[in-house]
Amino acid sequence: MKPTLLALSLALTALGTLAKTALPTSSSQLAAPADDSLYQAFGQKEGIRTLMVDFNADARLQPFFKDGDTEPLVTQLTNQLCQEAGGPCVYKGATMKPIHAGMEIRREDFNALVDVLQDAMKAKGIAFAAQNCMLARRAPMHRDIVNR
Repeated sequence: MKPTLLALSLALTALGTLAKTALPTSSSQLAAPADDSLYQAFGQKEGIRTLMVDFNADARLQPFFKDGDTEPLVTQLTNQLCQEAGGPCVYKGATMKPIHAGMEIRREDFNALVDVLQDAMKAKGIAFAAQNCMLARRAPMHRDIVNR
């Protein structure tokens, strides 16, 4: 099993064990973090924004983000991760299912996105535990994004 998928699997298992309930079916069903430690670990909003700029620049994502003007996407992703991390941001973008409808995203595509995100987090020096926590918080989205 690839290290990325192993880390994601372990993070999901930990999240389910800690919650002692079934995993949520979407990230919007996750409770807000109890504190802002994940937000701090990611370097607050500016650190998250820098991460999203690097993430979006990766050539592996270009087939899906090829419109040219990446600023709106970076802003939306920054707000989304900031909120997920317990920061003060509010994501006001579309829900995942309708925005990804018709994009024909396969599980392999989603896994590649996770690889890109993990590479970007590692390059920024984000602690492995913080990476896993964020991946676990974002993993339920795959049900709304993968559509092929």
